[in-house]
Amino acid sequence: MQRREMLKTVAGAVAVAMTSSVVAAGENHEHHHDHGAPGSKGYAGLIDSSSDCLKTGEACMAHCLVLLGQGDKEMAACAQSVGELLATCNALMKLASQGSKFTPAMAKVTADVCTSCETQCRQYENKHAECKACADACAACLKECKALAA
Repeated sequence: MQRREMLKTVAGAVAVAMTSSVVAAGENHEHHHDHGAPGSKGYAGLIDSSSDCLKTGEACMAHCLVLLGQGDKEMAACAQSVGELLATCNALMKLASQGSKFTPAMAKVTADVCTSCETQCRQYENKHAECKACADACAACLKECKALAA
């Protein structure tokens, strides 16, 4: 990958990460009283675990971007994996919060993405606390996704 292409990819990932965190923050603070969608209470574990993945994923992505900026190219795969995680966990959290009938299908996709991201982040968990936290959150979210499928 050429340097210019990598910078474009990283810039795109930053834009996606920033957008998803702003959206997630807005959703978490807009309403303080519970008028949850029918069925959303059954997805409380998914909502919590996907929200945790978003928080730890944002921190991991930011850390990866700093390292990439310092020339540590081995973190590119981690950043890519976390970008996928942020996209799927954001979608899962929204669907679960709405009690959507598509939540189980999204949970299956998210389980695959969490598995991939956890594997990637575990490679760096002893070097980077952000990667360990992200991997641990992925494992917890994966557990919730599998519980829904069971």
